Amino acid sequence: MSVETINNLQLIKESARDFAENYIRPHVMEWDESQEFPVEVFQQMGQYGFLGVLVPEKYNGSGLGYQEYITVIEEIGKVCGSIGLSVAAHNSLCTNHILMFGNEEQKLKYLPKLATGEFIGAWGLTEPNTGSDAGRMKTVAEQDGDYYVLNGAKNFITHGKSGHVAVVIARTGEPLDSHGMTAFIIERGTPGFEAGKKENKLGMRASETAELIFNDCRVHKSQILGEVGDGFIQSMKILDGGRISIAALALGIAKGAYEASVQYSKERQQFGKPISSFQAIGFKLADMATKIQAAELLTRKAGRMKDNGERVTKVSAMAKYYASEASVAIANEAVQIFGGYGYIKDFPVEKYYRDAKLCTIGEGTSEIQKLVISREVLKEG
Repeated sequence: MSVETINNLQLIKESARDFAENYIRPHVMEWDESQEFPVEVFQQMGQYGFLGVLVPEKYNGSGLGYQEYITVIEEIGKVCGSIGLSVAAHNSLCTNHILMFGNEEQKLKYLPKLATGEFIGAWGLTEPNTGSDAGRMKTVAEQDGDYYVLNGAKNFITHGKSGHVAVVIARTGEPLDSHGMTAFIIERGTPGFEAGKKENKLGMRASETAELIFNDCRVHKSQILGEVGDGFIQSMKILDGGRISIAALALGIAKGAYEASVQYSKERQQFGKPISSFQAIGFKLADMATKIQAAELLTRKAGRMKDNGERVTKVSAMAKYYASEASVAIANEAVQIFGGYGYIKDFPVEKYYRDAKLCTIGEGTSEIQKLVISREVLKEG
């Protein structure tokens, strides 16, 4: 990295860290217990530029790259995985889909509002019976003149209730046809479009997860992103970048759990000395630190390649797979270092433990990442 980039990253790191410490940390457990999605704080982040990190300045975005974006997600994730997840989903899924595939009219209409937090974004691909198997999706969009009529449901959608606008992928062709799906921009309030059940989750509880339901929802053809039939291909490209987001989030959670563990191990006394002096604890910290370094290097490499316009399918899958699994392992060890206190909500690591697991599932499970990686490796061979 250039000196200018390093200095820029340091400023962004301090800004994100200060925001997280001042506006997020005091409420972390309150939001977790109540499962409240803090809309006002989320919108406040828009004023700091955290909701349009990758959006050009002409659309009121921050006009930054993936290195800066990784830094923002990581710093927020260190304090609260839930808020980090919501920031990641807003930036890399809904907003980025419009940025990458929208026409100029669509970009001018939606990006300034999304980038500043006036609008909260959602993105709908997953369905109750078609998670990884998106080719069999059952949400259908049938053409009726200048409109498409959508029927079906999406689930596990971040900001499914609070989102002002959603990018939704629906089937416009035959099942299993990679060119049989189309992406639509749908605003909240459109007749026939409503939120369904909000999920009661193990972790990431302050990041709202809910259903999107479509019942004869009429969407004008001007709301199509790109061409009819391009929705699935677009989504795979969006997920390439989204996996960098989840890798950054997992990295942040891992660092939060690790830093809490280091501090606690120095303060906790047993047998007349701090537990950090015991080799069993020292070795755990060594493993955690090593995994964090490896995860960060992979994630930063993926971000650099994305900024350079290189194909990142393999590396982003590697970063997401490794960082998310490392985050779970590190959070698990953090609970062990804290002992009984690690199981108590008055201490921070039980939440890192609960939050980390989602990173191995969302935006493609670890098993899907291995499938993607193996296919890419075999192509190269």
